[in-house]
Amino acid sequence: MNTVVKGLTGLRDWVDDRFPLLQLWNDHMGKYYAPKNFNFWYYFGVLSMVVLAMQILTGIWLTMSYKPDAAFAFGSVEYIMRDVEWGWLIRYMHSTGASFFFIVVYLHMFRAMLYGSYKKPRELIWVLGMFIYLSLMAEAFFGYLLPWGQMSYWGAQVIISLFGAIPFVGETLSLWIRGDYVVSDITLNRFFAFHVIALPFAIAGLVGLHIIALHEVGSNNPDGVEIKNHKDADGKPLDGIPFHPYYTLKDSVGVLVFLIVFSVVVFFAPEFGGYFLEHNNFIPANPLATPEHIAPVWYFTPFYSILRANTVNFFWIPAKLWGVIFMGLGTMILFLLPWLDRSPVKSIRYRGNIYKIALGLFVVAFLILGYLGILPPTPARTIVAQICTVVYFLFFILMPFYTKWDKTKPVPERVTGK
Repeated sequence: MNTVVKGLTGLRDWVDDRFPLLQLWNDHMGKYYAPKNFNFWYYFGVLSMVVLAMQILTGIWLTMSYKPDAAFAFGSVEYIMRDVEWGWLIRYMHSTGASFFFIVVYLHMFRAMLYGSYKKPRELIWVLGMFIYLSLMAEAFFGYLLPWGQMSYWGAQVIISLFGAIPFVGETLSLWIRGDYVVSDITLNRFFAFHVIALPFAIAGLVGLHIIALHEVGSNNPDGVEIKNHKDADGKPLDGIPFHPYYTLKDSVGVLVFLIVFSVVVFFAPEFGGYFLEHNNFIPANPLATPEHIAPVWYFTPFYSILRANTVNFFWIPAKLWGVIFMGLGTMILFLLPWLDRSPVKSIRYRGNIYKIALGLFVVAFLILGYLGILPPTPARTIVAQICTVVYFLFFILMPFYTKWDKTKPVPERVTGK
């Protein structure tokens, strides 16, 4: 046993002499001090890393049997499901993982809005996180076409056609994205290349930068107190604890609970009532038969509702183009959050009622928009979507004013430990 330990220690030292292995470990795990009062909301960062790793691994296995060809794509997915050993499990893990990825990312973003994790000095962390979010949306969109089912085909057809509403360059842009005048075999190959090669590299790189930026300035906490401001004689934060072993052990419990919930969905409800896998996607793509109702997957539907809420031609700009503009603004305005928030405090614990009400209305509006985006449009639903769209944008537009006027509570100098 001692010989094995000495051999492993020698190998570690040999690598460390040629690569900063121990330094990386200490900087990001062993000697990285995190606030001691992390709560439930801080699980979702590590859970997003777990889902990312799972998506990459299951994606690699799926590409071994998938054929990016319009004539064979749907059949290859059926082959994976029926004939490849454990193929059904890998496919369901990947499709369910896509939805769970957005669930944990949305909750991770909500936690940042709760505790002001985007405020100084963490603006760059938020911006990098938003680039990850946009890349993830693109990754999901490109992957959505690959099963070559009815909803995949027509969903891609509808979304790509929206770019045609952009003046001057719209039609050319749509043609470039499709690679053809309609969604076809070349579109499938192009989307496969983006989904499997380009975007995974981009997401992995952005995640690395996100973590480096986080560990440079330090993690936020539910009190919004900077633990670096109070250190002991050795330069260690008084309100911090080493990430390893304390949070690695704590996070492992959260990961275990998450995997239990994830496994229940994979084994008992992988379609999740048609929200994770639409029923129309079990029908081969047919360019001559349009589904009765076309809607994107649930994680796109809030912005799809914003698109459909624009029904009036205004300033000689058609309603369709207004919809595309506001749909784009709905995501891009999130980048400005660190500079729109003028509150002197970070955490919602010490903010006033105005911000709490505004955030509550924003969340409700976002959820309603997401639900309406799944349903066929009606006049009543369109009015509700228009109201929720106004609430969504007013949350950001009025933020510089109500965060400045809001009455705040005194922030403690040290973390409370709650």
